[in-house]
Amino acid sequence: MKLSEKDRDARNVEARPDGARAIAPRRIVLTGFMGSGKTTVGPLVAERLGWTFVDVDDVIAAEAGATIPEIFKREGETEFRTRERTAIARFLGDAKLAGGDGLVLALGGGAIEDAASRELLLTAPETLLVHLEVDLETALERCRGTELLRPVLADHANLATRYERRLPLYRTAHVSLNVDALTPEQVAEAIVRAAARE
Repeated sequence: MKLSEKDRDARNVEARPDGARAIAPRRIVLTGFMGSGKTTVGPLVAERLGWTFVDVDDVIAAEAGATIPEIFKREGETEFRTRERTAIARFLGDAKLAGGDGLVLALGGGAIEDAASRELLLTAPETLLVHLEVDLETALERCRGTELLRPVLADHANLATRYERRLPLYRTAHVSLNVDALTPEQVAEAIVRAAARE
């Protein structure tokens, strides 16, 4: 669900009608394309709420003893998605794994493509899935200089295809924010407000 141009500021959050919850979320999960700001905004949200921030990619890398690009090269995407699905399920099943009941979880950009992970993210109790939406041009600009960490950036045609394929999946999130023109602090505040309304 994309916000109109006039709504692209920190005060405007679009929540799906079926995203309403009777119980306030104990977990906020951030999804979005690379460069959307998940790992920048996540710690800010966690700090405001007094919660714990976890980046799923960091957990996977630590457990594998390898970087994410190394895992992809060594094991392939299918095995990586299995690792990712397992990590997500662990955290959504028991937030105490992160050291407390409150958890802000940042996902890798491709996690939303895994049907099982997506279903869990959308249905896990007390979990709010938030999509940070950016235009592809914004994502590329923000990722400039990280080509060694993100080899996919060299293949612009494939990157555009990947972006278009994922965008409708991202937009199934409980809340979608267009963050192109927002500072990380504005995005964090919008997320906290969205969580308070759930």
